[in-house]
Amino acid sequence: MARHHHARSLRTAAALAACAAASLGAHAGAQDDAKGFIEGSGLTLHNRLVYERLDYRRGDTTRTVAGTRSDEATEAAYGLMLNYQSGYTRGVVGLGLDAHAVGGVNLGSDADSVRRTPRYIAKDGAQLKDSFGRAGAALKLRMSSTELKVGEMRTKNPIFHSSDTRLLPETNRGWQITSTDIPTLSLQAGRFTRWTDRNARKNGGDLLANYSGINASAFAFAGGTWSTPINGLGLTGYWGQYEDAWNTWYLGSFYKMALANKQSLSLSLNLYRNTDTGKALAGAVDNTTWSLMSSYAFGPHKLGLGYQKVDGDTPFDYVNRGSIWLENAMQLSDFNAPHEASWQLKYDVDLGQLVTPGLSAGLAYTRGSGIDYRRAGSVYNGYLGTGSAGGKHWERDLIVRYTVQSGQAKGLALQLRWSVHRANAAQGELNVNQLRLLAEMPVRIL
Repeated sequence: MARHHHARSLRTAAALAACAAASLGAHAGAQDDAKGFIEGSGLTLHNRLVYERLDYRRGDTTRTVAGTRSDEATEAAYGLMLNYQSGYTRGVVGLGLDAHAVGGVNLGSDADSVRRTPRYIAKDGAQLKDSFGRAGAALKLRMSSTELKVGEMRTKNPIFHSSDTRLLPETNRGWQITSTDIPTLSLQAGRFTRWTDRNARKNGGDLLANYSGINASAFAFAGGTWSTPINGLGLTGYWGQYEDAWNTWYLGSFYKMALANKQSLSLSLNLYRNTDTGKALAGAVDNTTWSLMSSYAFGPHKLGLGYQKVDGDTPFDYVNRGSIWLENAMQLSDFNAPHEASWQLKYDVDLGQLVTPGLSAGLAYTRGSGIDYRRAGSVYNGYLGTGSAGGKHWERDLIVRYTVQSGQAKGLALQLRWSVHRANAAQGELNVNQLRLLAEMPVRIL
């Protein structure tokens, strides 16, 4: 079975490359401007400092690494991310290499104050690591504007997306081909067999589904984005397969219409369809989940109203921490429970126009109801709550971000997040207040 899926994904990649090759004569490709392996190289160092406190409410607690129950969890850590991207050798086919080395340092967090599953710090059994790190690399080949990468890398698409919202980014091991040779069309296909979580001590863990918690041997995908002839309208479509678990289809659309006096209207649609396949490792899956966000921008202000709906007896599940582009996937909850309907009201403001350049803020309130886990299956036990119908919850989120615009500290970004989540017993997620402070500074070395 595995060989069959591997062959099919390679055929998909070959078809993608053939499409791109057919258009080589239409316009100049990126490889025509190759500067050379060393001449086109870049090296950056990204510094990141994170502090997070979780206060559990209404009698809820968390289990710490030490094994005790606590109504508070705190973590603090410092991360370093060194990224090297070579240029491409000259010629019809260019050769290059991407490499990275990342590491984290525990800043005083101890086993009595950190959750059993830490968010930022690595652990070895019941012991927290004072420091941890890992490295990886990917070989890359380019012909015209079509690129093949093989090795350890980050991915970016709505069904297999590498998260970078904690201390360190997650990565995956496999191959990926991307092409922009066809005008107005960006194509992508890949197959990945190993996963590295954001606080992992080494590369090469098993692929993991976020809600069912099941492992599978591979995730394959193909799709792309089309910039349509309609000004401001883009369409995205993807197919993917979590081997012997489920097939997933995605359709997304974004439309923005400019109005007079620095005003605009925009619509964002995301639709996912998951159905079980092969051995059905996650059980029977028949889930359609979609979200729609409408936004109105005027001057420095932006107002948004969103709606999200889950149609299925199981939660909308996904692989990789960032592979959920639904509008109501918030800081503390994804609002993706079985049969859940949720709405969101949000407000963003560019305070650079009102207070000082580089300052921005956002507020959001999201509310979900109609949750029913009774037919979800035992693999979702961690989210069942009381196992009854009528689950509901809400979340409030505040974010303030400031980026230094000039001087020796130019590029330094400071961010404050404050989130509150409250749920009834049937919803299954915890009642918690979250405070997260982040500081990050990118440094270009080459």
